[in-house]
Amino acid sequence: MGSKKGTSLPRRSWLGIAGAALLVASGAIHLDLYLTGYRTIPTIGWLFLLQVIAAFVLAAAIAVTGSWLAAAAGAGFAVSTLGGYLLSIWVGLFGFTEVRTTAGIVAGIIDVAAFAALATAAAPGLPYVRDLGRRAVPAIDAVSIVALVLLVAAVATPRTQPAAAGPDVLKARDVGGVTLLANASGHTLYWFAPDTASKSVCYGSCAAYWPPVTGTPSAGPGVTGQLGTITRTGGALQATYDGHPLYTYIGDSGPGQVSGNNLNLNGGLWHDVPIVG
Repeated sequence: MGSKKGTSLPRRSWLGIAGAALLVASGAIHLDLYLTGYRTIPTIGWLFLLQVIAAFVLAAAIAVTGSWLAAAAGAGFAVSTLGGYLLSIWVGLFGFTEVRTTAGIVAGIIDVAAFAALATAAAPGLPYVRDLGRRAVPAIDAVSIVALVLLVAAVATPRTQPAAAGPDVLKARDVGGVTLLANASGHTLYWFAPDTASKSVCYGSCAAYWPPVTGTPSAGPGVTGQLGTITRTGGALQATYDGHPLYTYIGDSGPGQVSGNNLNLNGGLWHDVPIVG
């Protein structure tokens, strides 16, 4: 009997059950994001799917077995998920840059709470060092507070978006052998399939990912096609090319990148703008 001591949480530990429920909630948010567009993002899509599966599997293991090892694994998984979110906001992750959204903030808070609950649940179960487990609780509280502070700092100071073209001259730029429309700083421009020639439907968090190109554009050397403007809600002018409202993409950290092409994100497909003729 002694060899089994410390291998499980107290039967039906409320902290363990709460932590498992929080993992399910985090997984559900990631599943919704995956299904509504993140699945098309290279590498990130697979990571989102893996996060969903792992969250549900760990939650089930914690609830069914009551193992302190499962709870500890869940705690590590939750804080790792939060770390990935913070990296994607601050510096980008696998070429993708996250922006501040309600879903991301809620998921981040849930991950902090899941870590705190599961780490606290697992601590008393540490084999042979129960006293150490009890002393670990203040450290868990400290880590949770630091994680929450980092989350607040990340969403309060999101990564700088690429500059929109404004009234600058638009130009042709060769990217991988294809001539694409770019703004004056060389950032690739995109159009959004759900838009019409007279109306943009990209606002709120969509416009945070895809900053509209504002102002009246003019054509630089090599730019063919018809330039124009539409009026956005609020009165700002947005540049258009051959009837398509134009945007940059926050995931393009520099000139000549096209990481937004053919993404199904924020409600529809995004395409770069080839210049023909």
